[in-house]
Amino acid sequence: MKIVCLDMEGIVTPEIWIEFANVTGIPEFTRTTRDEPDYDKLMKYRLDLLDQHNLGLKEIQDTIEKIDPLPGAREFLDTLRAQTQVAILSDTFTQFAMPLMKKLGYPLLFCNELVVDPSGRITGYNMRVPGSTKLSAVKALQSTGFDTIAIGDSFNDLEMIRASKAGILFRSTKEIIDDNPDLPAMETYEELLETILPLL
Repeated sequence: MKIVCLDMEGIVTPEIWIEFANVTGIPEFTRTTRDEPDYDKLMKYRLDLLDQHNLGLKEIQDTIEKIDPLPGAREFLDTLRAQTQVAILSDTFTQFAMPLMKKLGYPLLFCNELVVDPSGRITGYNMRVPGSTKLSAVKALQSTGFDTIAIGDSFNDLEMIRASKAGILFRSTKEIIDDNPDLPAMETYEELLETILPLL
């Protein structure tokens, strides 16, 4: 049995923090896992920025409500889900992802949780499991008899891609593509489907 495991941001949705940077006019929020491989360091940086600018969960959720999935993403997921199981493995948070999951037809989602105080200030976050949550999810799925096919674009996707029966970089950075020349790199959903569907 096969299951396709996808990163969320940059694969089927825009990068939430980049959209938030555009709305707030604070360019420091554009830093993502494409730029910083240490997720804990990146999140501490983001939380410090939020505190500096007196921004909280409400302001981010207001931005997310206006975000649509990437063009063609819903159709891509629907095509895959008609053939096999699909799971979105993301280091984002339930409080961010659910409005976007609604627009994508509620695919299976594994992500994390924010810690928010009564005033709406984001004070921390709880990872679903310590370390690489995406790799842990892939290994868990494999332990139940699934062959995983993984798709991602960032540093924090490389472990799940390499641990899978097939792995693909999608709309990744030149640096990541150049550093991983053995991994196929694609730019369109059509290319992904042409590669994935014969594997199912």
